[in-house]
Amino acid sequence: MSNMLGKRYICEKCNAEALCNKAGAGSITCCGADMKLKEAKPLPSSD
Repeated sequence: MSNMLGKRYICEKCNAEALCNKAGAGSITCCGADMKLKEAKPLPSSD
C-alpha cells in the first residue's frame, strides 16, 4: 500500500490521526498495525 498525499490516516486502536504530506511507498503504522484511510465526512445539503 502506498501513502497518498493529503489523505488522513487513523489508528483503530488509539484513534491517533496522521496527515500524509509526502506520498510514497510503504505504510503508516501505529500500535503495531497499519493505519486505515480516514473517510471524508459528508457535506450538509445546501437547500
